[in-house]
Amino acid sequence: MFKLRLVPQDTKFRFITLRRIAFPLSIITALTSIVLFFSIGLNTGIDFQGGTMIEVRTTDGPANIADFRATLGTLNLGDVQIQEFGQPTDVLIRVVRQEGGEQAQQAVVAKVRDALGDNLEYRRVEVVGPRVSGELARSGFIAVVSAIFAVLVYIWFRFEWQFAIGAIIALVHDVVITIGFFALTRLEFNLSSIAAILAIVGYSLNDTVIVYDRIREKLRKYKKMSMPDLLDFAINKTLSRTVMTSVTTLLALFALFFFGGEVIRSFTGAMIFGVLIGTYSSIFIAAAVLLFFNIKREGVGAAKAAAETPAT
Repeated sequence: MFKLRLVPQDTKFRFITLRRIAFPLSIITALTSIVLFFSIGLNTGIDFQGGTMIEVRTTDGPANIADFRATLGTLNLGDVQIQEFGQPTDVLIRVVRQEGGEQAQQAVVAKVRDALGDNLEYRRVEVVGPRVSGELARSGFIAVVSAIFAVLVYIWFRFEWQFAIGAIIALVHDVVITIGFFALTRLEFNLSSIAAILAIVGYSLNDTVIVYDRIREKLRKYKKMSMPDLLDFAINKTLSRTVMTSVTTLLALFALFFFGGEVIRSFTGAMIFGVLIGTYSSIFIAAAVLLFFNIKREGVGAAKAAAETPAT
């Protein structure tokens, strides 16, 4: 049976040599992302700014989201999110917090009612204050930090501490640069963006673990091969799988980005960028960082690899 391969199986690219370009580029990009975060900031959505949530139900058939957006877009209320909520007749409207305190938020509800008319059933009206949005921001930050710490523990137990530090450097690299991507592009940063960052952490970790597995195996098998050559050999052996996984994932994400609508655009946009940067870090950062550590060819990681690898 014909097997599709985007990359030949026996490539011999010198990835480790390119670390002299990749490392400075990554450091400059990460520092730029930090500067953008503190100078420009993120385009935070209702989840983090607070605002008004209005749940309505249409009485004359399924809701037309496009009509809702066209009607409310003329009110100059700032960021307005409209999405189906539950049944096709249910719509959730979220309006960013307005300046002017509680009275301004109540005025938003009145404007929305006047614009949409009385042919709707208004099921719920809630105002999300800055205190609640601040708690959401803290929870999102804790979720990302906890995920990275869990990765550190997992890699440490599965491999050795050198691999754990390398994986964390690659993951922090991906998260920081993704934050910079949000600051630069002004994509809305909301709770779905936090979910995207966590998904990027998982995707990048998956790629990194596969590369590390192959490195650990070759450490035991090729005792006289120089470390740069061994790392290149291991990366090339996983390159076909890495590229194929990235391309198939990107195909699905591009379809969601262009045809999935505004509601998930920030999520899919972050995921597209995250898959690209995660693939890059797995190849050029995670493996190359190991050169800075004294990895033992005969050690716990190598012994585990020997036990897990079938004899040939």
